[in-house]
Amino acid sequence: MFKLKMVKKLAAVAACAAVLASPLAMAEKTYRLKLAETWPTNFPVFGDATKNMAAMAEKMSNGRLKITIDSANKHKSAFGVFDMVRSGQYDMGHSASYYWKGKVPNTLYFTTMPFGMTAPEQYGWFYYGGGMELMNEVYGEFGLLSFPGGNTGNQMGGWFQKEINSLEDLQGLKMRIPGFAGEVLAKLGAKPTNIAPGELYTALERRTIDALEWVGPSLDLRMGFHKISPYYYTGWHEPATELQFLINTRVWEKLPADLQEILRISMRTAAYDMYTQSYHDSAENWATMKQEFPNIQVKTFPKDVIAAMRKANDELLAEKAAEDPMAKKILDSQAAYMQKARAWTDISDRAYLNSLSD
Repeated sequence: MFKLKMVKKLAAVAACAAVLASPLAMAEKTYRLKLAETWPTNFPVFGDATKNMAAMAEKMSNGRLKITIDSANKHKSAFGVFDMVRSGQYDMGHSASYYWKGKVPNTLYFTTMPFGMTAPEQYGWFYYGGGMELMNEVYGEFGLLSFPGGNTGNQMGGWFQKEINSLEDLQGLKMRIPGFAGEVLAKLGAKPTNIAPGELYTALERRTIDALEWVGPSLDLRMGFHKISPYYYTGWHEPATELQFLINTRVWEKLPADLQEILRISMRTAAYDMYTQSYHDSAENWATMKQEFPNIQVKTFPKDVIAAMRKANDELLAEKAAEDPMAKKILDSQAAYMQKARAWTDISDRAYLNSLSD
């Protein structure tokens, strides 16, 4: 009798397990993910990308995928996103790949590079030229997946307290500038540093730094840098700044295939939407800045300064490629793709714009 009852009990357990594992039960399960972002609460454009992604994922999954977003104000570690997602403290992150160059040097190439590809060229490289595969080869070693997370387009060269007329003016210049561009300026005698977004205005106002680059009018107007720095330089260092969505690989693999696809589509759509929003907001905000703050002086770095920057950039790239086979693999891929894509850019967008100039 005991054995019969045990057999019946085991059969009941097996039947229950079968029901729970059925497609219907799995379809009804809700997956809750936590995302940490580098940006402060309600930060425009960048923060909009995460909110849009989460909203799309929840809607397309009919509520089965819910993503909670914690800003830097809550988790208190703007530049700790990589470690928090890697450790499993958070399931996802939204940040910029070049922030991790101190931990994993080869991550910096997936944001943007000085004198590199434009946003359309870089998106072509990511999705059709092997960029995604290389990015996840780097991040895979750390139990992470990385996806494009939104592009700012060409960024401005920064706000400066003093005009840059020669290479001498870069000597000892304390500037907030991350990524590879910071290494370029350091090679030319400047003192680059990285500061969390919420601390930038105060650092510039108190002269802790002499200059900073942030994004462009889309975000710079709100930050108020034009009130304390008169010189606004055009860009050279970040022609296609791509943010990133980070996902813990273990978390990703636990998601059903349909939710993985929904999340993938949500991230890709939110990234593209951020690119268009950033472009629109820059156009709108630049019109406002020109009208309300006519004393802003837009400058372009002197030709000899640009030439020195390019030379330093080329030398540093050669050093990185010689030191690390993976770096060489990434840089060779980017260079080859840019050569091909730029030939088309030259006879399409560049030729069109040149035809309109006086």
